[in-house]
Amino acid sequence: MVVLSAVCWSSAGLFVRLTDLDAWTIVGWRSLFAGLALATVLALRGRGERGGTFGAAGWGATLLVSTATVAYIAALTLTTVANVLLIYACLPLVAAGLARLILGEPLSPRVLAAGACCLAGVAIVVGVPTGSGHFLGSVLALLMTSAFGGLLIIVKSHPGLDVVKVNTLGCLLCAVAALPFMSRQVPDPKALSSLALLGIVAMALAFLLFLEGGRRIPAGEAGLISLLDVVLGPLWVWLAFGEAPGSGALAGGALIIAALAWYLRRPQRDQAPAGQSAAVAGCGGTER
Repeated sequence: MVVLSAVCWSSAGLFVRLTDLDAWTIVGWRSLFAGLALATVLALRGRGERGGTFGAAGWGATLLVSTATVAYIAALTLTTVANVLLIYACLPLVAAGLARLILGEPLSPRVLAAGACCLAGVAIVVGVPTGSGHFLGSVLALLMTSAFGGLLIIVKSHPGLDVVKVNTLGCLLCAVAALPFMSRQVPDPKALSSLALLGIVAMALAFLLFLEGGRRIPAGEAGLISLLDVVLGPLWVWLAFGEAPGSGALAGGALIIAALAWYLRRPQRDQAPAGQSAAVAGCGGTER
C-alpha cells in the first residue's frame, strides 16, 4: 500500500502539466476534489462500517494532513524545489527517530543505511541547489517532513483510527487554507478534469494508502518506500511529455532504486526485540 501511495503521489506531475494555474489555485481545487471524493466514501459506508475511532488522535492527524500539504506549497513559493526535495528525503530518518522516541520502535541499521543512500540519490537528482534558498522555506519543508513522520506515529499508535475521516477533514481544511490565495476564476473543463484526477488519485487515494500501509510496517520503512515518488514523478512526465531527465536524475534515481531493492530484497523479516512496545507489536511493527 505504501508503494502504491508513492505511485499515486508521483502522478501529480502529469496532471499539473495539463493545467496552467498557480500553485495555490491548484492546491485549493485539488484539496476540494479530494475532500468531496472522500466525503462520498464516508456517506456511502454502511452503518456497520463506520470506520473506527477518531477523538483527539483523529483531530491531530487531520491537522497534520493539512499542515503537510499547505507547508509543501508554501515552501515551494519561498525556496527552491531542490531544497524542498532534499529536506523531504530525510523522511525515513525523521520517521524512524520519532518512532524510536515515542513508540520505542528499534532503529534498524538497514533503514538508516538505505535512508542515507536515498538521501544521496535525491541530492544527485536535484543537483546543487541554486538561488537564495530562503530560510523560512527550508523551515516549512522541514515542517512538512515532520508532519508526515507524525502522521505515521499517530496511525501506528491508534490502530482503530478512521483514516478516511481523517483525510476527508484534512483535505477540506487544505481547501479552506488555500482559498485566500487562489484565483476566483473557475478553470476550464480540461483543467478541472485534471484537477479532479489530481485530487482523487494523487491526494485522496495516496494519503489513504500511505496511512493504511504505514500503520502496518515500521515508520522508517514507510518513509523510505515513499521516496519512490522522487524517482517515479520525473519518469511519468518523461514518458508522457518527452521531458527527458538529465544524467544526474538518472544516476540519482538508479541509486534510490538500488537502495530500496537492497533493503527489500530479503523476503523474511527480522524479528523485533522482545522488549518492543505492545503498541508497535500490535501493529505488526517488525523490521526487515
